[in-house]
Amino acid sequence: MTDLFNPLRSLDFGHWFKLICGASYQHLPAVRSLTLAYALAGADCIDVAADPAVISAAQDALRVASILSAKSQSLGINCEVKMPFLMVSLNDGEDPHFRKAEFDERLCPSTCPRPCEKVCPAQAIVFKEHSSNFSGVISQKCYGCGRCIPICPYDIIYTSSYVSTPGAIAPLVLSTGVDAVEIHTKVGRFAEFKRLWQAIEPHVKQLKLVAVSCPDGEDLIDYLHALYELIAPTVPNLIWQTDGRPMSGDIGSGTTIAAIKLGQKVLAASLPGYVQLAGGTNSYTVAKLKAMGMLRRDVINYVSTRNYISGIAYGSYARALLSPILEQLETKEVNQYDVKCVRLEDEPELLWQAVKLAHSLVSQLKSQQSIARTLY
Repeated sequence: MTDLFNPLRSLDFGHWFKLICGASYQHLPAVRSLTLAYALAGADCIDVAADPAVISAAQDALRVASILSAKSQSLGINCEVKMPFLMVSLNDGEDPHFRKAEFDERLCPSTCPRPCEKVCPAQAIVFKEHSSNFSGVISQKCYGCGRCIPICPYDIIYTSSYVSTPGAIAPLVLSTGVDAVEIHTKVGRFAEFKRLWQAIEPHVKQLKLVAVSCPDGEDLIDYLHALYELIAPTVPNLIWQTDGRPMSGDIGSGTTIAAIKLGQKVLAASLPGYVQLAGGTNSYTVAKLKAMGMLRRDVINYVSTRNYISGIAYGSYARALLSPILEQLETKEVNQYDVKCVRLEDEPELLWQAVKLAHSLVSQLKSQQSIARTLY
């Protein structure tokens, strides 16, 4: 396999593609299927919740992807697929990515039109007429987008946030064999970031990559410089993830603008490391970047990409793209809450459809790469 297909080289060439499964998304069947499809479609990184069960589901999917890739090559199919890095997301304080919606269904009047159920992109809100044994928020499916909160007519929906416990982070990183860690932070939380970093630092040498995700704010660049001074002696490879408009890529074309503007701001600061967009990214992002001259088009001759966006992370849009396949898998299960669900690889037609859909997004960024086109 050529070095072109190394995930780190994708950063150099400016066509790094990351799938964000969701920092608080814990629906194991969906995480497994998303990981499998996007790995086979050519993703460079899969970002999942720092939950041992979620990590295990993603690792299992990557093993299956590796087997299917080897199988296709043994059949003489030209299918150069590298396995992506597996990343876990951590937070140093309250963050919208690390929360869950909740409400007491007993407070919801039977006459309510239930707009929360309609607006939820993860189908995490259900009522008994649609599910015989449960009403409320399916916690494993909720990834904290918050769209249900402002539209509740009775103002009964709230969120519960959680923060990574530094003492639990090091053993997690050490024991699960993940390739990368991403830390979600905000301007003004240097002390909290430092405390989390001190828990991770002894094990950073085991990682291939560290990412820092931060939204815009006053004195952002000064804050990022301070973080760099703290982590520079240890970090192997560094990504600055510019979180423009969190968890909004599936809403419409305008959401990607915030991510690009923030990317421009961080690029202009010439910080050491790579700059990768997130927050509002969707099918319009690559076209906008190319039109603005912010994305490298030449992947043949290596030159530095420090003045360009090195990659894009896709979250809600990438997951929504495959939702029809995930829904079909659920209909094949006897019990949709049973972890022994129908596996995507056991349904060849659905697997091919999922990889094709994933490839339609990945190929926008990797148009000159050879991506898996068939598996059977």
